[in-house]
Amino acid sequence: MDDLQQDQFCQNQSASERKAVVVGLYGVPGSGKTTLLTQLEQKLGQTSFAFYDGSKMIDSVVPGGLEVFHSMKEEEKAHWRQCAIETIGRNCDDTGHVAIVAGHFMFWLEEQKAGRPVYTQKDLMIFTHILYLDIPAEVVLQRRLDDIGRSRPSTSASHLSKWQHEEKTQLRDLCRQHGILFSLVSPMMLDKVSTLLLDFRNHTEEYNLSQAESRLDDIVVAGRGLWKIMLVIDADKTLAAEDTGGLFWNMVTNSRPSGYGASTLSELFSSPLGYSYTAFRQAVLLYEETANDRDFEALCQDVAMAVTMQPEFVSLLQVVGEQNHIGAVVVTCGLRRIWEKVLEREGLSEKVKVIGGGRIADGFVVSAAVKSALVGRLREAHHIYVWAFGDSPLDLGMLRKADQAIIVVGGEQTRSKTMDIALKNAIDHEGLRARQTVLASHGPPRLDHTKLPLIKLMEPEFVKSLLGDRYTHGGLQVITATEKTAAKLLATPMRHAAVAGPVLREAHRRVGWYLAIEILGDVIGVEQRSIQHVLGRPTSGYQLFHEQQTTIVALMRGGEPMAFGVSDAFPLAMFVHACYADDIGFHHLRGQLTVILVDSVINTGKTIVEFVQNVRKLHATIRIVVVAGVVQTECVSGTLDQKLAHYSNIHLIALRLSDTKFTGSGSTDT
Repeated sequence: MDDLQQDQFCQNQSASERKAVVVGLYGVPGSGKTTLLTQLEQKLGQTSFAFYDGSKMIDSVVPGGLEVFHSMKEEEKAHWRQCAIETIGRNCDDTGHVAIVAGHFMFWLEEQKAGRPVYTQKDLMIFTHILYLDIPAEVVLQRRLDDIGRSRPSTSASHLSKWQHEEKTQLRDLCRQHGILFSLVSPMMLDKVSTLLLDFRNHTEEYNLSQAESRLDDIVVAGRGLWKIMLVIDADKTLAAEDTGGLFWNMVTNSRPSGYGASTLSELFSSPLGYSYTAFRQAVLLYEETANDRDFEALCQDVAMAVTMQPEFVSLLQVVGEQNHIGAVVVTCGLRRIWEKVLEREGLSEKVKVIGGGRIADGFVVSAAVKSALVGRLREAHHIYVWAFGDSPLDLGMLRKADQAIIVVGGEQTRSKTMDIALKNAIDHEGLRARQTVLASHGPPRLDHTKLPLIKLMEPEFVKSLLGDRYTHGGLQVITATEKTAAKLLATPMRHAAVAGPVLREAHRRVGWYLAIEILGDVIGVEQRSIQHVLGRPTSGYQLFHEQQTTIVALMRGGEPMAFGVSDAFPLAMFVHACYADDIGFHHLRGQLTVILVDSVINTGKTIVEFVQNVRKLHATIRIVVVAGVVQTECVSGTLDQKLAHYSNIHLIALRLSDTKFTGSGSTDT
């Protein structure tokens, strides 16, 4: 939304609906408040803003001016300070202007044990935002020494630093107690301060929701009217076990000296602000004051690399990505950029979009109320059937509004501690009807199975019910290396009548290794990992994408040598021997993203079909890749195509296709 649209939006709200925006500009004497106030007036103009020097305002309201004011007792001074801020508040109510007021929070002589606060209760009632000029104490001291036009008590840099720390600490606490947004700023960053003030001018809870709805509408429009179903998914502790906010602040603490830590957000949300719109706006200001755009982007990248998406959601969203009638959106109270990067790494960013905030430039924050409103908008304005997935009390509103609600349950150590009570109340008294899926390996479910029935995201029946009757199947995707020079050379010893025993086994093993690095790596993808360089320094290498969440199955007996070759290429993958399809159990697939079925020859395709059917019975969305040395040509267009056409997320990789029919000497006809 551009500035003109913002102005129009705000004009549509009556004056009674909007509290006047009054911004306090604080900092110890000599920090540059007056200079910054003048610069802001020149940059922003007086059309929408009014600029006040606190001392001049007191001079104008006190009979006799500042000279008389300085001779008063503290009680009288407090009265006139309140009169001054009340006058500013009334002016803003009358004109609709945003007031920027430069003033003092406390005075503190170096010989005194504690500072003397000069703020009033009216300040805390009228100010909506406070910006604190945070610059090194040494710079402030030099400015005070250079400013020969003012008479200020002498002081040291160490005392100024202590003074600043005390003001920042008290202001943060007071602002959270009174619903005032607070941020540290540098007076040298005029553009940044101006951007904040322009944002403060128009940002209300109603405006915030309109921005979030606009983002949702843009996503729906991109679906070209084809989407009949939408998955709305929470991010932290739903899509992944991690809390990305905690990870972000841990990394801030580890990378630079600061007063922040992993508890930064929990301290904010445990304050009187709770999980309100104001609290999430305050979180944005914390992110803004902590890192510039470039550093913020780098921190988000580091956090994203530390996040592991739940494999059940990765597989499910891969299948969703193949459907034209269904969309997916991640709606997060956390940082949009982290989740965009996580989805991009998983190859899901084209289909799955993110609605979230974290920076002023995002234009909005996501609260529980916003989540609920977006689900309502999908259903009522866009007439889309909504499945909602969430894990915490912040998600209950959107879960109630959805057509289908799934509670995501993680490990006991990471799951929300307040969810059970809130969930029981929502079910018993607020009409919530939901089911639950437990993603932790050994975690207990929430409540009981009657109140909250259990489902598994990978169960075929659940996937079928979620995708609806328009479910389209990707079918079998076949990739061969038949015409490649390497394939011709590798196939020769496999076809040579004189090659047998260990030499033949080694030939099959080499084929498995070749298909793994030449084709499988492209199908599944690769990711970087840290390795030790031969020169003794750390460097980057590569491995199969989610290699540890890959299961290699050797179809016995013929597939074992080739499966060993695949395992040589991907040593971190699980390795399983299977004579029959039901030798593969759920424990071989739980938490996995890919299963690779390896056989040397596929003739009729009967055995492969049985294995695929069993895997799909156990896990409806896991990626299946069949790897073979030779596949009979008619089998591909016949049995495999017919029997596997209704399955999605399945590939066949072969060294070569052959018109020759061959039946092995074992007990199975491959």
